[in-house]
Amino acid sequence: MSLSDRLRRSFVAGLILLAPLVVTVYVVRTLANWTLQLVEPIVASTRLASYTGDDQLLAQFVAIGAVLVAVVLLGSLAQRNAGRQLFGNVGRIVNVVPLVNTIYTSVRQVANSLVDRDEAYESVVLVEYPRDGIYSIGLVTGDSPVDVDAFGGESVYNVYFPNSPNPTGGRLALVPESDLHETDMSVKAGLRLLVTTGVTEDGEPKSIPATPGETIATRDEATDPR
Repeated sequence: MSLSDRLRRSFVAGLILLAPLVVTVYVVRTLANWTLQLVEPIVASTRLASYTGDDQLLAQFVAIGAVLVAVVLLGSLAQRNAGRQLFGNVGRIVNVVPLVNTIYTSVRQVANSLVDRDEAYESVVLVEYPRDGIYSIGLVTGDSPVDVDAFGGESVYNVYFPNSPNPTGGRLALVPESDLHETDMSVKAGLRLLVTTGVTEDGEPKSIPATPGETIATRDEATDPR
């Protein structure tokens, strides 16, 4: 192996090692700055610093704790009948305001989809796609309309095929029951398989046996800086 190849592999290995750390630090720092900007007006308006011995950092932590407690209390109230009625009325009022209703509805739909993502899917199935003998992971979201069943001559199901490694994007297909292969895999396990691009639980990718006269490098060998 030439010196340039070794340097290139070493650079790629170092980049793979540092990139997740740099991104994580950046995201945490961004969230911390955003949180401080959110609680700073609360600290200033309530004069919390005067109750913490003029310790601004402690006052900010107290404000963050108060916001978290308020969110928990609101969530608890929203699960009760009175809370549902109250927040339902607020939602109906917001929906009559132009532009505001579009933003409010869009943000709420995204939030609900993120929270209830696992519950939105019924089961994990396999479908031979894009050709026979190749299986794609699909998530059953429900029964298809009756008209589709009548057209297909059998029960048809709505199946969502998530992209990997970003399962928030994908495609919807109406698949006949005879083309579905049921699995015992949970929805969480199926999503984890997609997000990790099929890496096994122990973190080691499976290697493909080489045929006589061939040498197949595994992913580890391809990224080995040696």
